[in-house]
Amino acid sequence: MEEQQRSQHTQSVEHIGIMGGTFDPIHNAHLAVAEEVRVALNLSYILFIPTGQPPHKRTHHLTPAQHRLAMVERAIASNPFFACSRIEVDWAGPSYTTDTLKRLREQLGSRACFYFIIGWDSLLDLHKWHDPEGILAQLTALVAVGRPGYSASGALGNPFDQDNLDNTEYNTKLEERLPGITRRLRLVQAPMLEISSTDLRQRVAQGRPIRYQMPDAVTEYIREHHLYQ
Repeated sequence: MEEQQRSQHTQSVEHIGIMGGTFDPIHNAHLAVAEEVRVALNLSYILFIPTGQPPHKRTHHLTPAQHRLAMVERAIASNPFFACSRIEVDWAGPSYTTDTLKRLREQLGSRACFYFIIGWDSLLDLHKWHDPEGILAQLTALVAVGRPGYSASGALGNPFDQDNLDNTEYNTKLEERLPGITRRLRLVQAPMLEISSTDLRQRVAQGRPIRYQMPDAVTEYIREHHLYQ
């Protein structure tokens, strides 16, 4: 379901999870996290937004956007609570989160509540993003989820190691980096599937198995279009 169709139903508030990324390729860990967040926070749906032109990544090795978009569409087709947006793919310039949120607001209207999903390790660097204050101002919640293989010995520690996720010391240090962040922050425990897009690309190139790490429809698309060879 496209976001343009969703915008027609403005009589009630919609709580929309936003999951962005290059999705090169999308895999089962992405889907598991999205579903966990949707259920945990009782969201209306999750909107996947494949990155068009990432401002901080080298793009000459990035799979063309039309392929990454098509893989996302195939991956989410069986879940009526998942949707895909072309908003960054169709944007000519670099895709900054704060600008994407503004364009989404124009499309979806004032009754849409945005829940932006990131890995909790990315949370530590959010203050370095382009206009982080502008990002927070547009969100109902910033949803941080645990990620596999990330050390708990970082500068702020690991909030998921705490019995009480509202950890005072952790929140204080986050506030020092980006004032106002803890008022928006939600932490969600999600399945920790050790799957990465980088590893999957290497597996395809080496002829190693990728089945059961992504939806069959994505596997078929990769083979059909000879991606990652």
